[in-house]
Amino acid sequence: MRTLLSCLLLLLTLSAEARSLMDLVDVKGLRQNQLIGYGLVVGLTGTGDRNQVRFTSQSMTNMLKQFGVQLPENVDPKLRNVAAVSVHATLSSVASSGQTLDVTVSSIGDASSLQGGTLLLTPLHGVDGEIYAVAQGNLVVGGLGARGRDGSSVQVNIPTVGIIPEGAIIEQEVPVQEQLPQQVTLTLKAPHYRTARNVELAINRVFGPGVAAAQDSGRIHVNAPVQPDQRVVFMSMLEDINVEEGRNRPRVVFNSRTGTLVMGQGVKVHKSAVSHGNLTVTISEDTNVSQPRAFGNGRTVATPDSRINVEQERPHMFVWPEGTDLDTIVRAVNSLGAAPSDIMSILQALDEAGALEGDLVVI
Repeated sequence: MRTLLSCLLLLLTLSAEARSLMDLVDVKGLRQNQLIGYGLVVGLTGTGDRNQVRFTSQSMTNMLKQFGVQLPENVDPKLRNVAAVSVHATLSSVASSGQTLDVTVSSIGDASSLQGGTLLLTPLHGVDGEIYAVAQGNLVVGGLGARGRDGSSVQVNIPTVGIIPEGAIIEQEVPVQEQLPQQVTLTLKAPHYRTARNVELAINRVFGPGVAAAQDSGRIHVNAPVQPDQRVVFMSMLEDINVEEGRNRPRVVFNSRTGTLVMGQGVKVHKSAVSHGNLTVTISEDTNVSQPRAFGNGRTVATPDSRINVEQERPHMFVWPEGTDLDTIVRAVNSLGAAPSDIMSILQALDEAGALEGDLVVI
């Protein structure tokens, strides 16, 4: 215990300029587990699934049978106040039975809104098919939808998805080791050789040489204390260690679907000249009618009339000096009135020319 206390005093004297260790790594074995289930939301004001969604009425019929309500075989209940939904949640590997989870409820039929609905008791399964939690409760829906009889409708956000805060109760724990192992593996969230080396040096500087060893760019093995009761204290001290993160190559991310362009702060260009212009081609199609004179022997015919107009904007050329930073790039391109797609075209050309210091990522 004295050794741990002395290490703690040394840790508090270290510089806190770098990032916290636990912001950079995950602990192997401590993970999130996805749960999913199928359920019914009731109490809707006529905004539930319609008749063409057969599985909703089948699910409701099966549930009523469990309560002793028998329906004739040829009767198809028309339930406009019920919606079939999928329910999912995230279960931590250290969560215990009796704790609660937040759940998300999403419509899988053609319900127009889940506003005001209540989720009936729904078992949540893991990937192994076991039931780990059960969910039930009133939905909180952030969207709003309204529809008129003439077919007009208004929708704000997404009314077919809702959440139930603390709506699930854990019934079974995820099988994990009862105690922390003597050798803890830290996994870098962004693998980097220099970051892995800095993590190793920072841990050994606090606890002594040989405690941590970097295996590759993404994993660091750490030897915890032999006494199991000291390992929790050891892990808490790891959380207070600050590590200098290795330099990552800056990125330019372009979303081709929405036209969103995001450039990191470290993006720079080498000395280059850029010229960018737009070519607009307009084609107009008209139809002319050729009609012969009265009492003539000719016939009336339709003749197409096409007009093609080509316009090309005068391209602007500007020169970026060596090491131009992000702010200069943005100001120069905005002065041309370029759209995000035009900016992306310029950056792609700079990358092909070897003048861009950064990675292009298109999503």
